[in-house]
Amino acid sequence: MIISASRRCDIPRFHFPWFLNRLDAGFVETVNPYNHRQVRRVSLFPADAELFVFWTRDPRAILVHGEVLTRRGYRYYVMTTLTGYPEILEPRGPPREAVLSAMGNLAAQIGPDRLVWRYDPIFLSSITDEEFHLRNFTTLSRSLEGLVRRVIISLFDPYREPERRLAVLEQQGRFTRPPVTDAEGRLLPGLPDLLANLARIAQDAGMIIQTCAEPEDLIPPGIVRGACIDGERIEELWGIKTGGKDKNQRSRCKCVSSVDIGSYGPCPAGCVYCYARRRGPFLPP
Repeated sequence: MIISASRRCDIPRFHFPWFLNRLDAGFVETVNPYNHRQVRRVSLFPADAELFVFWTRDPRAILVHGEVLTRRGYRYYVMTTLTGYPEILEPRGPPREAVLSAMGNLAAQIGPDRLVWRYDPIFLSSITDEEFHLRNFTTLSRSLEGLVRRVIISLFDPYREPERRLAVLEQQGRFTRPPVTDAEGRLLPGLPDLLANLARIAQDAGMIIQTCAEPEDLIPPGIVRGACIDGERIEELWGIKTGGKDKNQRSRCKCVSSVDIGSYGPCPAGCVYCYARRRGPFLPP
């Protein structure tokens, strides 16, 4: 069984003591986000938890405790989101240099094949326009060259909660958002050009660049349509046989089946565009 920790909240950054306590207990109870009366008990013993996939903006806790996880027989890899957006979009993001330093140390500890960079989502606005992304992505790619071999990108998806928060900021005049499609729903030229340039920058830094759940007609040459919880890579690295596509994810998502042990809630990071930041409780005890 593959454990996702977590698409729903940043367990490594905000809840790692809770996570370590659950490892000591040997199980965690997860609540169905669409039916709170449906609770599943998930074994966290090494024989059952074949692999942890960590999602985080700050891998420093994993850096500190990673050797403990290994000694206890756990296998894992780490996906770190690093976008470097303005504070208005990421009000309580961790310091960029601290994250880069942690990623460098983590790459030395576990190897670049087990460390993935996420530049996600690509959010277009008057303060994060195409020129910003080209400049920002270039700087981050050069800083991470040799530390990661894969970068995952995706476009901002207009879910209801982030759209509500963004609309408030736009009404306050903090930024504006350009249209992405024309009146007939066709992509405007700037977006495919931007993605093609990001592909070139990533390749210059020795990285494979892949999308997350994006339509085929959006992907320019040089970008792979990939998976975050990637069955092929997992089998290649550890010989673990994975299940088929995760039926609980979006139709374009290529991730294999996993169990997410997080919960949606009012994340302290406060990223304005985040789909997982919602009203409600954090993790169960």
